Amino acid sequence: MNELPESVNLAQQLQDTVVGKRIQTARANASPHGFAWYWGDPELYPAMLEGRALQGAETHGMYIELLLEGDMQVAYNDGINLRYHAPGAKRPEKHQLILEFNDGSALTASVQMYGGLMAFPVGAMDEDKYYRASHDKPSPLTDAFNAAYFGSILSDASPKLSAKALLATEQRVPGLGNGVLQDILFNAGIHPKRKVSTLSSGECDAIFGSVKQTLADMRAKGGRDVEKDLFGQPGGYQTRLSNKTAKFPCVVCGAAIVRQAYLGGNVYFCPVCQPLD
Repeated sequence: MNELPESVNLAQQLQDTVVGKRIQTARANASPHGFAWYWGDPELYPAMLEGRALQGAETHGMYIELLLEGDMQVAYNDGINLRYHAPGAKRPEKHQLILEFNDGSALTASVQMYGGLMAFPVGAMDEDKYYRASHDKPSPLTDAFNAAYFGSILSDASPKLSAKALLATEQRVPGLGNGVLQDILFNAGIHPKRKVSTLSSGECDAIFGSVKQTLADMRAKGGRDVEKDLFGQPGGYQTRLSNKTAKFPCVVCGAAIVRQAYLGGNVYFCPVCQPLD
């Protein structure tokens, strides 16, 4: 699923590719999906979107947002695959939202496992706590996410939380999910099940530094190699721990990588470089 590095890259690609175009036709829910989440009735999306020009593209945490004239927005969250189709190019048969533009190009969005494709007037989603947090909390890719701010996250967290729960649940750090978490904790030398109460000040500093550096590296390389961009190309960041690398030995010590189900998803770790005790 797309997380912060991929979302930033996708927003920039949208800015460069579709911003300035006008939506000629829009259709939502053409291929019904049980875990596609819309704002309101998707049957109303054509009336809400058609005829409007795209004025900008932004990312906030897990959300990629298109800003339309007339104070309308389209927001996609982390479970959505976005693809651009040049004029005349074949569109996929199945999709959950398609925007066709006045120059013959198109943008399709499809759900991986679950995901939101929301079209709404500006301000209409401000009461959603995750959407609001994605706008209000500083991104770890900015200077506002500094050591003092990370310290406040630690201070507010229950000592019983694990390292994974601290970073990748409840949107404490918007856009940081289970995917990017693996390399962040590996680079910090922290086991994903380590409790916050057991972390030394030096280990907390290592986590903070890894959050900043690992995400910056992923962003600079256009996202991770396990995710694809607006044109269907994988990102340039080579993951160290992911389903793509799990069968290979640790790149640091050569030990076998462990994969375990934990807190609603798989975690990967090196038992030597990331000891639990």
